[in-house]
Amino acid sequence: MVSGLEAAVRAALAGVREPSGGRDIVAAGMVGGIAERDGMVQVEIAVPRERAREFEPLRAAAEAAVRRVRGVISASVVLTAHRAGPSPASQPSPQASPQAPPQRGAMLLGEVGAVIAVASGKGGVGKSTTAVNLAVALAGMGLRVGLLDADIYGPSLPQMLGAHEKPAVQGNRIIPIERWGLKAMSIGFLVDQETPMIWRGPMVMGALEQMMSQVEWGPLDVMVVDMPPGTGDTQLTMSQRVALRGAVIVSTPQDVALLDARRGIRMFEKVNVPVLGLLENMSYFCCPNCNHRSEIFGHGGARAEAERLGVAFLGELPLKLSIREHADAGRPVVLAAPDSAEAGAYRAIADKVWARATGAGQAGPRIVVD
Repeated sequence: MVSGLEAAVRAALAGVREPSGGRDIVAAGMVGGIAERDGMVQVEIAVPRERAREFEPLRAAAEAAVRRVRGVISASVVLTAHRAGPSPASQPSPQASPQAPPQRGAMLLGEVGAVIAVASGKGGVGKSTTAVNLAVALAGMGLRVGLLDADIYGPSLPQMLGAHEKPAVQGNRIIPIERWGLKAMSIGFLVDQETPMIWRGPMVMGALEQMMSQVEWGPLDVMVVDMPPGTGDTQLTMSQRVALRGAVIVSTPQDVALLDARRGIRMFEKVNVPVLGLLENMSYFCCPNCNHRSEIFGHGGARAEAERLGVAFLGELPLKLSIREHADAGRPVVLAAPDSAEAGAYRAIADKVWARATGAGQAGPRIVVD
């Protein structure tokens, strides 16, 4: 069933014409999916892939039309590959180059001094826990810190920060949640905790761009981005739309995790994003009763891999019950147990990351010989 807001959005899009000045984009069958939740609207417009650059003004006009609809808090319009039959909008253009890439638009997060991605090649290695504690440790250094949850399908920051309220809205700007000295934003703040995000890639990228462009972040010294696992659309979008200062790769010691971490490192190198270092999470297990140390996943694999690939090794973090308990309680261990060894390990890693990030702009090219 079409909602009233969705119908109003579709009516607004009917006022946007094809570049040829013929039919409106709704009548031309160019409007694909329209997703709406709590005033946040994402729209897909189907265009020929080779003419994406030519259709950028149309995309901007459609986005402006949607934003003018009463009840719309934020709007994102994305171009997708055209799959319909021939129409005036899909005829070849003599000016278009078959190899012309889609226009990327202006770079986002321009008020942030350094944007640092915390990434992993696979899930389940403790990347989000690392991102949260790293951000809190950076804030403890007196820095103005933002924390962005870029994992649209599996947002975990609301739980780890102990923040479940919805952000305030001023005009068409979203006010980030403030917790533990951070400004934070996650799709988890905007939807119910158990709501699955059953979105295709372009809708996900639209939501991610909204959280960067329509959130009132203000001037920040550093933003930590909790990336989803893998080397897909989100990683590519972040590398294209944001001037990433660098990436921190999280892995566990075993070979299968290191294989995926290796792919993550290579991916960031291919898109010219410096790798600030590799850290080994769950490096060893500490028994909560006797504090006996067991290397249940092996040990030292990440250090050896960092040396082999020519990237910095940032340190080791234990698999310890207190880290999980504090994360589940919404109070990062760096704050909840500041004198603990694990909190000290996070702070030491934060020091290394910040030192490398602030020097990354002056670093020369690095040659890696396989």
